[in-house]
Amino acid sequence: MSARQLHLNVNLLHSGTYASAWRLPDSDPYACFDIGHYVRVAQIAERGKLDAIFLADTPAITDRIEYRSFMSMEPTIVLAAVAASTKHIGLIATASTTYNEPYNIARRFATLDHTSGGRSGWNAVTTADSASSRNFGLASALEHKARYERAKEFTEVVHALWDSWEDDAFVGDKLNARFVDTTKVHAIAHRGAHYSVAGPLNVPRSPQGRPVTVQAGGSSDGRDFAASHAEAVFTLAQTVDEGVAYARDLRARATAYGRSGDSIVILPGLTTVIGSTEAEAKRRQDELWELIPIEYSLARLAGTLQIDPTLLVLDQPLPDPLPLPANANHTMFQGTVNLARRGNLTVRQLLRALGGGVGHRIIVGTPEQIADDIEAWFRAGAADGFNLMPDVLPSGLETFIDTIVPILQRRSLFRTEYSGSTLRNHFGLAKPPSRFAKAGKERASA
Repeated sequence: MSARQLHLNVNLLHSGTYASAWRLPDSDPYACFDIGHYVRVAQIAERGKLDAIFLADTPAITDRIEYRSFMSMEPTIVLAAVAASTKHIGLIATASTTYNEPYNIARRFATLDHTSGGRSGWNAVTTADSASSRNFGLASALEHKARYERAKEFTEVVHALWDSWEDDAFVGDKLNARFVDTTKVHAIAHRGAHYSVAGPLNVPRSPQGRPVTVQAGGSSDGRDFAASHAEAVFTLAQTVDEGVAYARDLRARATAYGRSGDSIVILPGLTTVIGSTEAEAKRRQDELWELIPIEYSLARLAGTLQIDPTLLVLDQPLPDPLPLPANANHTMFQGTVNLARRGNLTVRQLLRALGGGVGHRIIVGTPEQIADDIEAWFRAGAADGFNLMPDVLPSGLETFIDTIVPILQRRSLFRTEYSGSTLRNHFGLAKPPSRFAKAGKERASA
């Protein structure tokens, strides 16, 4: 049996995780709108043998764009362009279950899987912000529980559509004028509380059978959604204990759904600030922090907490109590509050600890120190790997690939070569059979 191996993605957040990344002398302010930037980052990640690149997405302007670069281009189109310039790196894109239809999403990601030779993944999320709801004709966002109920059914429909063609349905028999074996193409005839979809999909079964389904969310509803449908999870954890507790809870929930608890790849977010010495790394962090306007950081924190920015006093702790907002990003809210309370941080200290609004764990140090930290989390069972969020792109990722990846490889924790060509290969996930092929075999043997 082969030893357990780390999984490493890069979360391609425009110019970098820090809001000030675009302001550094070697950064291109226009990078977030330049397809060449995304291609370059993907090629660097592929050189380092990383599992995948990941593009987040929100169908609205929800950040203070007067202060920072932002995600704006539709991610599956960006990744289709990236696919043409790469060979191995996985390609994961976010698409909301709240403001899409299952058929469109199933078709879009199946097409990306064919385009890339089996490297696509769908990050299935719900969307809570009011700006997005207004862009789709709604006065306010759907209630939290309702969003997740819709998301579960949405994902079930997408999976059924991906299964609607059996693997050998395409024949291409020129001699007998038989293009497709239509007995192996199936209507899904879905009728549910939220969706009615006839099927089948008009795209043949993709190289992976189904693109990999990813989920990001830490609320109870989010964990339940992940446990029932996800194959990889992007999560937030600030301590090893938090990571271990999350992994145990998620795996127990998966088992309750009749799934293997180890069938889900758990990837906490990790922001890295790297220096050849600890002092150099801290100087880089200081530079990035000082370039972030305090107005931006306060607005970002207030948005996470869903409170009036005037309630945030820089040299005082967060207001107490802070009730969990009914309709917000529960994962980011709870992670932020936990970080502040655990360290008894003032608002100013919290903003710095968050990198001006990052939210995920930040580690600042030398390549050896960061490799030690990654190994400790991995061996403790707090993570199967990490969704890397470099401070600046592409320079922060290049430094990670050139200095930290070789350490992890020497420790036999990370691959030195790709062993396969699909995202499922990279994550160690099996190709799921079509549910209709199984039904057909059962009928044939009856």
